[in-house]
Amino acid sequence: MDNRTDVTHFILLGLTDIPELQVPFFIMFTLIYLVNTVGNLGIILLILMDSHLHTPMYFFLSNLSLVDFCYSSTVTPTVMTGFFKVYKVISYNACAAQMFFFAGFVTTENYFLASMAYDRYAAVCKPLHYTTTMTPSVCAGLVIGCHICGFLNASIHVGNTFPLSFCRSNVVHHFFCDIPAVMALSCSDTHTSELVLVYAASFNVFLALLVILISYIFIFITILKMPSSAGYQKALSTCASHLTAVSIFYGTGIFMYAKPSSSHSMDTDKIASVFYSMVIPMLNPIVYSLRNKEVKSAFKKVLLGEKLFLG
Repeated sequence: MDNRTDVTHFILLGLTDIPELQVPFFIMFTLIYLVNTVGNLGIILLILMDSHLHTPMYFFLSNLSLVDFCYSSTVTPTVMTGFFKVYKVISYNACAAQMFFFAGFVTTENYFLASMAYDRYAAVCKPLHYTTTMTPSVCAGLVIGCHICGFLNASIHVGNTFPLSFCRSNVVHHFFCDIPAVMALSCSDTHTSELVLVYAASFNVFLALLVILISYIFIFITILKMPSSAGYQKALSTCASHLTAVSIFYGTGIFMYAKPSSSHSMDTDKIASVFYSMVIPMLNPIVYSLRNKEVKSAFKKVLLGEKLFLG
């Protein structure tokens, strides 16, 4: 039989069906989204306005903040409006679009983290060649390459999922159209699709992790050779913050995707999804930027009404 799709829309179960939790969850996720929006867009604005922050490191930070805002925005508004709907209906095409943009932005962030690790390697291990290594064209090429890899991966996943037949239930046991949750509804043989999902996700994650691991091995070797204890502590603190965020991002991603759907618990996956779709984008401005003295200085200038255009 040819693949066919009798489903024209999906019904999202949402995060919880307990009435007493709907309003508290709505308030909590609204606050998270506000912090996410203000934090990430604020970082972008500060970096654009302050010429002292026009360096490769902050160029990557601004792009990371934009991706964080975008991929959180593909999910969080849907979740928030769902708290006040009995039937959380999403059309077939809207579900595919949500999956495409979410997978695209998350994969782009995956490669941004690797690019930022390489940037830190160049800055710490080869400071004298940093300006010739991380040129504007190299930085732009890395950013464009991250986006290409991200949305190429998203195209693979959407093309792998939606040609399946959805002729049974149309109820998605999730609060958005995530790949495993939608794939679980198919009445087709999903073995090949599951393998594509696992292999593609594993390739993207472990390739980026390999770059990060190699970069940090060289960074730690260089840090240990530093004669100044102050420089040692500063570099170590920066790496610890970065590695904490990396661990959270990749830990939830591997937990969600690098296993067959037969071993998925949808309730557990939903909890993990809250972290990587809402909490991590909110935390990244703090982890990567707000602990940085230069960003703090630019923020103080804004509060004091000083001019930021100094170049």
